[in-house]
Amino acid sequence: MLDGVSLDQLRGFVAAVDEGSFSAAARKLRRSQSVVSELVSGLEAQIGVALFDRRGRYPVLTTEGAALLADARNVIGGVDGMKARARGMATGLEAELAVVVDVFFPLEAITRAAREFREHFPSVGLRLYVEALGAAYQPVIDGRAGLGIVGSLPVMPTHIKAERLTAVRLVMVAARGHPLAGYEGVIPQQELARHVQLVLTDRSDLSRGRELGVFSPQTWRLADLFAKHAFLLDGLGWGGMPLHLVEDDLAQGRLVRLAVEDAPTDGLVLPMHAIYAAATPPGPAGRWLIERLRACPREVVPLSSGSLRRDDVASFPGHGWVPPKAWG
Repeated sequence: MLDGVSLDQLRGFVAAVDEGSFSAAARKLRRSQSVVSELVSGLEAQIGVALFDRRGRYPVLTTEGAALLADARNVIGGVDGMKARARGMATGLEAELAVVVDVFFPLEAITRAAREFREHFPSVGLRLYVEALGAAYQPVIDGRAGLGIVGSLPVMPTHIKAERLTAVRLVMVAARGHPLAGYEGVIPQQELARHVQLVLTDRSDLSRGRELGVFSPQTWRLADLFAKHAFLLDGLGWGGMPLHLVEDDLAQGRLVRLAVEDAPTDGLVLPMHAIYAAATPPGPAGRWLIERLRACPREVVPLSSGSLRRDDVASFPGHGWVPPKAWG
């Protein structure tokens, strides 16, 4: 009966294949050769299939044995993975880490961290959300995510704890052929108001009623940052973008940086935070990810940089000072 197949039998079968003989498999498993032979013979009897041709000096895998080898490996790997996950749970390691990432945060940094995360925590599943503005907080607030990598929010929920990580620089841009691209000097607000401003809108209600960085009464609102990027490239309006997302466009002349009245010439600096529910702080995997993301790529701005001025920082109550026209 197949229900009688044991893990020891499967390990003996796989070891015999990998080592090339029952004697070598016995040495690997630290068992006697007779025990390994009995394990494989017992497995063959249980499943009703000959796994090895034993007529030669060394056992040779049969066609049926070769077909079943991958199944045996999968069973062993699944059991070993379950045991590793259970050991991790016993020590507080998360079974799964659900993370929501602000769309402004460089995804290249997230993918590099995820690659290392897989090496450090192979038994921990990873669930990733990408959102913008208040919607990046929502999965943490409602418990769908245990950790958020987010920008600032006008009002920080009292049960959410935040840790500073780094910052992202935001710049105002327009397409090369846009009327504002040829404006010489700092563009006054009355001129900005004559053109459609592309504004990233919040999919949540957390910033309801707050207009942050809207200079123009003519606005097109998009809930997706990459759609906004496409609209900017097509000359459908002007607006703010994370510098790391438009560096190539600026270098190739597809977009032009705008000097905007009441905005720092070097762009705004948006602090980024790790957030989580105070009652359920991150476990070992979540804490590792927080510390890993403190090591920022070149696209982000270290908060310790002495070159940052107070007027450059785009932030909100609960995190710091609010500059005029901080968003767009």
